[in-house]
Amino acid sequence: MKSLRTAAVLAAALVALLPATAHADTSHPDPLPITGQQIIHDPTVARLKSGGYVAYSTGGVIGARLSDDMRHWKDAGNAFAEPPTWWYEYNDTGDPWAPDLSYRDGRYWLYYAVSSWGTNHSAIGVATSATGLPGTWTDHGKAFSSETTDQWNAIDPALIRSGGKLWMSFGSYWTGIRMVELDPVTGKAVPGATVHHLATRPDAPYAVEGPYIVKHGRHYYLFASHDACCSGVNSTYKIKVGRSTSVTGPYVDSTGKPLLEGGGDLLLKGHGRFIGPGGQSVFKNKGEDWLAYHYYDAADNGTPKLGLNRLSWKPDGWPSLR
Repeated sequence: MKSLRTAAVLAAALVALLPATAHADTSHPDPLPITGQQIIHDPTVARLKSGGYVAYSTGGVIGARLSDDMRHWKDAGNAFAEPPTWWYEYNDTGDPWAPDLSYRDGRYWLYYAVSSWGTNHSAIGVATSATGLPGTWTDHGKAFSSETTDQWNAIDPALIRSGGKLWMSFGSYWTGIRMVELDPVTGKAVPGATVHHLATRPDAPYAVEGPYIVKHGRHYYLFASHDACCSGVNSTYKIKVGRSTSVTGPYVDSTGKPLLEGGGDLLLKGHGRFIGPGGQSVFKNKGEDWLAYHYYDAADNGTPKLGLNRLSWKPDGWPSLR
């Protein structure tokens, strides 16, 4: 044990003599430098038809940020002026989580979760807007819900269209990531629809959540956050990915390990000041794919901030970040 302690001391001394940049993890790129209002959690980002960008997030009554160039962001209040009354069925403060923003059929669609920490008495709501801007949303109530008798947790929604159908992935802890078909007219779950199982981990508490699915080539790619968020610099969040030729799975990683058995290729983990990246989503910007997520800034007391990285695709089809 003494020799191990001596080796550790020598190693620490050598690290201290290295240049300040030597600790950087070159396998994981830093996020795009941004300015202005950077504080955010569980971001969903879109380039608006009217020009510019909007980001919605956990916090407030679905917190909103606006940008003209994706580099400088300003606070834009909230999606809603006040919580719809039905939210209070799920928590005392009317506090929504983890929104998802998409555009189809001439309208913007905003999905979000309402729940309380540590319970799967949860619901996913849906709202629409002609412009996608904060203050313009009309709420349409519950799209899907879960109860304590269910084996899944109806939070962290994300939409994808496939095969002429509309699908919503969701899930957090419990038995992991699930998927349900939505009625494209109402935006709500098809009555009696099958709840598909996409990903989990072998051991309790099954720490995988925040799914987001992207189609690239002939594959669907499932991005998910693993481990623990929401603890500042002590957060252990990381982003993993698997793929399938069918939107409902089965999803596997590059070694062939099923995501239903805890598989997943590591896409992004904490490095340097950028701790616990997760709560991710993917959006298009001028024909390019971008990953949006939050991280906890170790240089700013663990404040959650917006991370943006260009998402590129390797010759074998797997994603990487720039």
